[in-house]
Amino acid sequence: MSIRKFGVFAAVIAALAFGAAGTASAQSKHTIKLGFTGSDNPQQPAAIAALLFKQTLERQSRGRVEVQLFPNGQLGDEKPMLEGLRFGTVEAALIANTTIAQIEPAFMVNDLPFLYATEAQAHKVLDGKVGQLLAKKLEPKGIVSLGFMEMGFRVMINNSRPVNQPADVKGVKYRVMQSPVYIDMFNALGGAAVPMAWGEVMPAVQQGTIDGLEMPLVSVHAMKLDEMIKYVSVTNHTYGMVALLMSQKAFNKLPPDVQAMVREAGKSVVGPQRQATGANVTDAAAILEKRGVKVNMVKDIASFRPLMKPIYDKYRSQIGADVLDGALAAVK
Repeated sequence: MSIRKFGVFAAVIAALAFGAAGTASAQSKHTIKLGFTGSDNPQQPAAIAALLFKQTLERQSRGRVEVQLFPNGQLGDEKPMLEGLRFGTVEAALIANTTIAQIEPAFMVNDLPFLYATEAQAHKVLDGKVGQLLAKKLEPKGIVSLGFMEMGFRVMINNSRPVNQPADVKGVKYRVMQSPVYIDMFNALGGAAVPMAWGEVMPAVQQGTIDGLEMPLVSVHAMKLDEMIKYVSVTNHTYGMVALLMSQKAFNKLPPDVQAMVREAGKSVVGPQRQATGANVTDAAAILEKRGVKVNMVKDIASFRPLMKPIYDKYRSQIGADVLDGALAAVK
């Protein structure tokens, strides 16, 4: 080979090598660390959401993105994770609606008692204009909303008596999340609301410090609370939503095409996650009954609603008229 031809050949090889390097750089792998406080039990709503998001994004990105899952609060409890999203120290997390409401009060709309009669109504609100407004309100706080997942309706469980009407709540001590809306709801029904961090709950039930809890039905089964309680009343008083969120700082570090994949993956797993959670809720009720827990469906939900009106009035200004009126209009 002549020197001239060798020079041309070397130039071509160099160009190809540069191009390959450029392509490799453009196709570099990205990692997203996703945290949630629940276990990795496949029946848990957050675990379902996390695994679906991981599988979908890794498949759609053809390996360019790896989603690493950190269950059981490995990245912190929900409130610290939410703060981490704002400052960029946490990349992604699944956060319950009530926790989000602590930094953006508009989310309290989903905590309002007996707002949604069915899952379909909740989906209509969260997937429509109200959901868009809620997602938009997180942007100035440095958080990207990728999808509103389902935890299932919350039910009342206790060791005192079944709940069929408001009077059945009277005098019963219920552990509630540290949310003013939940506290006001149980107090309005004549119960004794006991705000308590989750880590204190199990000893409190065992020692009789509290009579009962309120939580998603599927969690009663998954956490084996049937070993501690006698009655499960399907009040469906509040729809449980858990949001898939990402730090704006972490999101901005991704190339535009990967950002699009992340958004699409979040959007595409909402439906399957809700469907899987719904199926688990149905199974949970049957399993609890087989284990000797008395499960009752509350038929007269309408009797609870008049007692809730003062709560709607109290939080209207904090939630925002646009959000609250939009939700009420959608569920009519």
